[in-house]
Amino acid sequence: MTTRKTVTVAILFADIAKSSHMYETLGDKIARNFIGKCVSTMANVTELHNGTVIKTIGDEVMCTFPTAADAVKAAKAMHMELEEITVDEKPECAPPNIYVGIHLGPVISEGGDVFGEAVNVAAQMVQLANQRQIFTTEETVAALAPEFKSSVRWIDKQTIKGKKGKIKIYEVIWEGQDVTVMLDENLMKSMDLRTRLELEYQGQTFEVGELRPNITLGRQSHNDVVVNDNRVSRTHARIESRSGKFILIDLSTNGTYALMQGKKSVTLKGDEVQLLGNGIIALGQEVDADSSDMIHFAIKF
Repeated sequence: MTTRKTVTVAILFADIAKSSHMYETLGDKIARNFIGKCVSTMANVTELHNGTVIKTIGDEVMCTFPTAADAVKAAKAMHMELEEITVDEKPECAPPNIYVGIHLGPVISEGGDVFGEAVNVAAQMVQLANQRQIFTTEETVAALAPEFKSSVRWIDKQTIKGKKGKIKIYEVIWEGQDVTVMLDENLMKSMDLRTRLELEYQGQTFEVGELRPNITLGRQSHNDVVVNDNRVSRTHARIESRSGKFILIDLSTNGTYALMQGKKSVTLKGDEVQLLGNGIIALGQEVDADSSDMIHFAIKF
């Protein structure tokens, strides 16, 4: 007879990004083996962090953890472990990216599976996440120790299926140093929403502000601003809007350089700086105003 019980666990979903594209570019056999290798890696990470793999479906892993901290540590480790994965037959192919969603809540455990609203919430977190992101909920964040909360940032309030009203959504930052801050709803309301940062790169324009509070810059296609240069890291830097200020954060190997107001020159290596007025950002190289590789920025009101 199957035992049914209610337990509180952290549910984690992890999906491999662009898996259908892998089949198109690698062929069915190589892509299937490669995706299987990635799924096995995520399953191994789950077990190393006290977790239980509930099921794997194609390019997706569903697992549970006894604590929110275990789930967050496993999510970060999954991203980092997959950074080292290669396609044996085509070593030039870039490692895969994943989406991760986590939610802590009560579930019905029966026959090696789990059911309930909490599972649905976790599944929707992974759907909301972008590549290389970890999205989670207020319940998960509340259960974390202070050292984990230092790498958590409030994203938005969102309506999701099966729950009344809107829930708070957070991102767990895993790339680079834990230099972001957790912004709560009241702080966000206090921001001057008219202030925005405009970026211009090779004829393209990007904006950081009310509708897009953060933006990533790097070599790989998942970034908002893609700079195709071998000196640039896959995810090289991030710009965040915080209380009406715009913060440039370096996540790279070769550093990020900025020239502000035509005179203030800054070099970032794993740290951050507030952007002021207007200027130029360079990824992996020093600022050269005449180079087409430069990213120009201006704060607008």
